[in-house]
Amino acid sequence: MLNPEELNKVVESIRAAEGQTSAEIRVCVARKCKQNPMDAAYKKFKQLKMDTTALRNSVLIYVAPDDHKAAVIGDSGIDEAAKGGFWDSVLEDMLSYFKNERICDGICQGVGKVGELIKARYPVMENDVNELCDDVILDEE
Repeated sequence: MLNPEELNKVVESIRAAEGQTSAEIRVCVARKCKQNPMDAAYKKFKQLKMDTTALRNSVLIYVAPDDHKAAVIGDSGIDEAAKGGFWDSVLEDMLSYFKNERICDGICQGVGKVGELIKARYPVMENDVNELCDDVILDEE
C-alpha cells in the first residue's frame, strides 16, 4: 500500500488533472484482487456510485500492486472518447512503473494521461462542481 506522502502525491495529481476538466477521476488501491481486475474495478465503480455524475464522465483507476493487477474503467461519457486502446495504453504506462516498484509514480502517470484525454472532451465549466471526493480509496479487503 502507499504511505501518507505517496497518498498525498496521488491526491495532488488527481486535483491537478481535475483542475482542467469537469470530469471526475478516482483512484482505488486494493490490498488484494482475487478476481479479474476489470471485474473488481467495475464492482468498485458501482459501489462508489461513480456512474451517477451529471455528465457520466468519471474514471476509476484501480490497482492491486501486491497482486500485480490494475484496470482503468470510464463511465459512458468518457468511454466513447477512449477508443483505439487508450485504456490499455494507460495501463501499459502504469505497469512499466509498477515493475520497478514505483507504484505511486505509475498511478500519477495514469492520472495525468487520463486527465489529458478528458480535458479535451470535458473542459472545465464555469460553475464546475467537484462531484466525487479526490481522496484515494484504500480497499483493505
